[in-house]
Amino acid sequence: MTTATEIRAHVEEAWDRRASLTGEDLSRLAPLLDAGFELLNRGDIRAASPNDEKWEVNAWVQKLVLLYFRSQSPTASEPVAGMLRSFDKIPLKFASWTDHSFTASGVRVAPGAVVRNGAYIGPGTILMPSFVNVGAFVGARTTIDTWATVGSCAQVGEDCHISGGVGLGGVLEPAGQRPVVIEDRVFVGARSEIAEGVHVRRGAVIGMGVFLGASTPIVDRATGQVTYGEVPENAVVIAGSRVDKNDRSISLAAAIIVKRADDRTRSKTSLNDLLRP
Repeated sequence: MTTATEIRAHVEEAWDRRASLTGEDLSRLAPLLDAGFELLNRGDIRAASPNDEKWEVNAWVQKLVLLYFRSQSPTASEPVAGMLRSFDKIPLKFASWTDHSFTASGVRVAPGAVVRNGAYIGPGTILMPSFVNVGAFVGARTTIDTWATVGSCAQVGEDCHISGGVGLGGVLEPAGQRPVVIEDRVFVGARSEIAEGVHVRRGAVIGMGVFLGASTPIVDRATGQVTYGEVPENAVVIAGSRVDKNDRSISLAAAIIVKRADDRTRSKTSLNDLLRP
């Protein structure tokens, strides 16, 4: 069995000479890329991973995905009842799964949920009609609600609720760029957008319609502190605005930390065990 260390070495070597790779080179590399995708599918490797309080970007995993794209030719999917056909370089994760595969995984997949190969879906997860892109990681017992999108390489922890219409941005290139990270027990309200490598810490609650990018000011109402790119642990965040210091006739969009999550907050955002697989 090929190890992650061996796959990484080959990926890094191929990446360094990617501009001159021949068809023969890619054919030799293909089994290693397939093995890497199996590790992604099992969650054994990730585009970013926790290291104590920090998260490390695993750029070689992003390179693996990009090289996989390079090595593949688009193919048409087989006709399946209730599903539109596709013409893509990456197959769907569940295309060849049997009843036993689903039962063993502990995942519940509603009609219309689309997951690309190379994404990890943890046990106890519920997928409503939604889209999970290649390289993404979705932890155990998390709900991805209707029309939510988990972008390429985005990292979502355990016991999260990603509500209807939420968009979690993806990243593949340039390789090494930080993906969106959603830690455990996070609730993201409907129609919110989180992109550009924003990091949402454990237990945070993001209200409806909050837009968070790398340049979005995150204002703590209690202290007046302004930060960027990271939502603190257990923070409750809503959409808001603040006056532009250079032109007080203009208000700019901001995310406002209104409090820290308490028992009342948790009672409204907790997951329902009756819905678990």
